[in-house]
Amino acid sequence: MNFRSEVESLLSIALEERSDLFLIDLKIGADNSIRITLDGDEGVTLKDCMFVSRAIEHNLDREEHDFSLEVGSIGVGTALSLPRQYIKNRGRKLEVEGIDHTHYEGAVTAADNDGFSITWKQRENKPVGKGKITVIKNKTFSYSEIIRAKVVL
Repeated sequence: MNFRSEVESLLSIALEERSDLFLIDLKIGADNSIRITLDGDEGVTLKDCMFVSRAIEHNLDREEHDFSLEVGSIGVGTALSLPRQYIKNRGRKLEVEGIDHTHYEGAVTAADNDGFSITWKQRENKPVGKGKITVIKNKTFSYSEIIRAKVVL
């Protein structure tokens, strides 16, 4: 088994044990540097990162492989990449850029494996007379209709 396969197998076992965590990115450099980025249904703690790090490091033979290992969580404001992240962020405000380069900002009201919906308030002209009224807008996206989306703090 090659080095990458060993790391992927150990990571898979660790994530099966901790089903609340999920993989965002795994990078293995030519120098055997391993960078793992995680997210979790309830966030990611330092203990979570240590758990995954130990699950990999303690099961790789340093005599056979010279490697470095870094396990971290997805950063705040990093673009969402998986449906599970949208589901996790229900109720939170997202900034969304559509494939037509329009921008939306609203709270996630629904999310599943096919897409998500956001809701926001917007001021519009009254249908009759002068002045403006506040209306509630909704937009549903499939994941293929967006360029990027990130949580707004």
